[in-house]
Amino acid sequence: MADEAITVRGEQELTRRAAHLFSGARTEFVCAATDLNTWSHPRIHARRSVPHPPGLRVRKLFTPAALTDPHQQQHLMRIAEAGAQVRICAAPLPHETIIIDRQAMILAGARIAGEREFTATTKPALIDGVHALFDATWQAATPLTDYLRQDLPQIDPTGRSILQALGAGLTDEAAARRIGVSLRTYRRRVAELMTLLQAQSRFQAGARAGELGLIR
Repeated sequence: MADEAITVRGEQELTRRAAHLFSGARTEFVCAATDLNTWSHPRIHARRSVPHPPGLRVRKLFTPAALTDPHQQQHLMRIAEAGAQVRICAAPLPHETIIIDRQAMILAGARIAGEREFTATTKPALIDGVHALFDATWQAATPLTDYLRQDLPQIDPTGRSILQALGAGLTDEAAARRIGVSLRTYRRRVAELMTLLQAQSRFQAGARAGELGLIR
């Protein structure tokens, strides 16, 4: 691409038009995403696994949702041990953003009718603006090792389902039926979760769970 922007629909078209950018980084590679469930096309994954050239600075920014799955957490620890800088951001992040050498950028959009829309650009003004936003968010984020040292609450799958029900605004009766527990058990678990999350209200419990990446 020569100082242009293209928009494509679906990862196959993204791979055909812009996948070469994933292996083209030489000085800096930055990535911001909610979690690791991104860029699923095999050819893109293959290009992302190419060893980094010497001198390449890699920064990867995720929300706590990336740490809810043990496999994702282990993967982040491995890439950090390999030299990448990984930070966790409590604030919500938009869809995936990748910037290569501040010369090319790929932005992912929402999924529509089963496919996602992607924008790839080499326009300096666009790249510089998004890069500045990334830097500001990066500075406020917590390094992975420091984040993992925190005493994060351990919540089982039923507890997560209850927090999701709280976030969805379901009545106690409807939530208990959906989860498959008695109304008495549901209310007891809600009280326990509020104590665990140090929340003064159900709304606060749901918000706290979202900040920690315990629900999506």
